[in-house]
Amino acid sequence: MDIRNRMEQVVSKENVLTEEPMKQHTTFQAGGSARLFVMPRNEVETAQLVRICREESVDWFILGRGSNLLVSDKGYDGVVIWLQKYLNQCHTDGTEISAQAGVMLPAVAREAQRCGLSGLEFASGIPGTVGGALTMNAGAYGGDMSQVVKEAVVLTEDGALRRMAREELMLSYRHSAVPDQNLVVLRVIFSLTPGDPVDIKAKMDDYNGRRREKQPLEYGSAGSTFKRPQGYFAGKLIEEAGLKGFCIGDAQVSEKHAGFVINRGNATAQEIWSVCCYVQKRVKETFGVELELEVKTVGEFVRADQ
Repeated sequence: MDIRNRMEQVVSKENVLTEEPMKQHTTFQAGGSARLFVMPRNEVETAQLVRICREESVDWFILGRGSNLLVSDKGYDGVVIWLQKYLNQCHTDGTEISAQAGVMLPAVAREAQRCGLSGLEFASGIPGTVGGALTMNAGAYGGDMSQVVKEAVVLTEDGALRRMAREELMLSYRHSAVPDQNLVVLRVIFSLTPGDPVDIKAKMDDYNGRRREKQPLEYGSAGSTFKRPQGYFAGKLIEEAGLKGFCIGDAQVSEKHAGFVINRGNATAQEIWSVCCYVQKRVKETFGVELELEVKTVGEFVRADQ
């Protein structure tokens, strides 16, 4: 039995797609197709799919919103397990919110505000899922996941379900134990603080207003393209290197915020990648600072300077 048939027995035939265009599932709106694109309906099915991938020795990865991902134009010859369609439930119990990995982070922030719980205001404009946010310890405006996560339910590399406390998750700047230990995030439990819903909403509105004013939200992007180098701001270095507005095809360093590489409409993934590589090269030459991509890449890319 081939891997597709095995997966169809787990999630039903309509939830296994072939040659699915990844530009429809990433905020960069670029990239080729995935060989198999599978949508588990619950956490048990997710665990079964991961086990099949490991037994068949095929490449695979977990996808949420695709807001921090660049997929090669040549596509991905593996299995994409998409959690956002079905694993998207959350509920509140006292000062805690339990959210499945596929829930959008702004939805959790709105639920917290509705229930008079403070702590997730920073997350109200981050366009990713709970699972992705935990994986990279997403943050904004002085807040990040490490400040509000109590624990997470994960699938370990050997296929076991495990609860991990915040301390075990090793959350630091744009980093967690999730990729290091090959974990799959299934659910996150947030521990929040009681607050005034009016004040919480005002703070969320302020953050989102600043985001709209300063960031190129009208274009496809993956948010901040580069990690903040110690002692510097990536966007400031890029701007001072004279790269604001630099473009290759429809891929461009945003004229609104130099820390964003954007898709002006029809950029290929390779063009986006080439802009990123050129930015890294110029900033290194100009300031001696290595810019590290915050965006995850999947598939084959060719550096322009090779």
